[in-house]
Amino acid sequence: MSATAGAIAAYFESLGMTPADAESRSQLFATLESRSQPILDGPAEWRRFTPGRIEIFGKHTDYGGGHSLLAAVPRGIALAARRRSDGVVRVGDVFDGQVIEVDPSKPLPPDFHGLRRYVHVVAHRLFVNFPGAQLGLNIAIASDLPRASGLSSSAALVVGVALALIERAGLRDRDEWRRQLRSDDDVAWYLGCVENGLDFPGLPGAAGVGTRGGSEDHTAIIACKTDQVSLYRFVPVTALGETPMPPDWTFVIGGSGVQADKADSVKDRYNRASNGARALLEIWNRHTTKAAPSLADALMSRPDAVEQLTAWLEPTADGAFTAADLDKRLRHFVRETARAPLAAMAFRDRDRAALGELSAASQHEAHELLGNQISQTIRMAKLAREVGAFASSSFGAGFGGSVWAAVASADAAAFGEEWIRAYRRLHPALNDVPWFVARPGPAAAAL
Repeated sequence: MSATAGAIAAYFESLGMTPADAESRSQLFATLESRSQPILDGPAEWRRFTPGRIEIFGKHTDYGGGHSLLAAVPRGIALAARRRSDGVVRVGDVFDGQVIEVDPSKPLPPDFHGLRRYVHVVAHRLFVNFPGAQLGLNIAIASDLPRASGLSSSAALVVGVALALIERAGLRDRDEWRRQLRSDDDVAWYLGCVENGLDFPGLPGAAGVGTRGGSEDHTAIIACKTDQVSLYRFVPVTALGETPMPPDWTFVIGGSGVQADKADSVKDRYNRASNGARALLEIWNRHTTKAAPSLADALMSRPDAVEQLTAWLEPTADGAFTAADLDKRLRHFVRETARAPLAAMAFRDRDRAALGELSAASQHEAHELLGNQISQTIRMAKLAREVGAFASSSFGAGFGGSVWAAVASADAAAFGEEWIRAYRRLHPALNDVPWFVARPGPAAAAL
């Protein structure tokens, strides 16, 4: 291993990664280095790592101001960047060979999709919010996050590209930044607004990628800590504390083999879940004299808030939701947002039984009330328990994606092999069922 590779591995070990995970990061950056020159047009000036995340609890709660229990994973996007003087942003993926260029000064063209759409949304929002910023940059990326798998590969891309552009343009030294973005939690909330296109206090919105989500993913990627599970609430992003992951517990992450791109293949179904939460807030605010900023704030505003909102439910004017639809959405939101703090306590107390019960309820109600599960994720979570996990649940946007299983650390590799083998027997037509062992990893970092 070269001195540079050794230094990179040592750096990730200093962040708390295991030697094996640190070595895999070193290899990912070595691959990036060997293939990035045609994209960068010269040596890299900046290097970053942006992880994916596990949503342990908090299915579709963040945009309603609810709770989530989160962890970063030791996989993600390696990024190298070099400035350019013409204002253009070029991004190239060294694995699939895709290279795109965008002009941040221009509005989002309607035919932009995938990588080009995400990069343009980020670059244009920074151009709008920070007038005169010098954003010209070449960026090369290499990722070992399975795409559209629930691990937030898209948010990792948004965060990685945004942080590279922020560094290139020196935005942290600007007055607008110092006034509005005073903490990592503020930055995470802002980058969630960049992705969904909504206004951030003092920094107006622009076109988003097409989803109406929140800031959960960006928060986990920017702020989670090694070997900790992190409890947050949202709107605004508010840290509620970290809890150590018991040393003899670990996660095994299994991909269902069904991709769920929330800005493309499952966008409408994803947005239906978020639109349901927003419809509930609109009903509340229509019946009260003081508007609540989020659904969670509304439900915390008085002891009988859930009962009162339930009594006010009615079909939406556009016909998108019946009163029964909204009742299901409300019950899911209330119960799922309550589970995250209880799960943090289960980690604190090393209570396997409590975590198992909470995860089983979360999985069941994601299917019965939220309606974002498919047969593959339901079976995969069930199989995890049958094979030996003491807790398991699907996570991410839904309609595909991945499942986390909590197991004894000593059994993780054998469990993963048996779990995926059993799952593939049920779904022999699936070509790719990725899986890996992961304790909570570090947040995004500059090398």
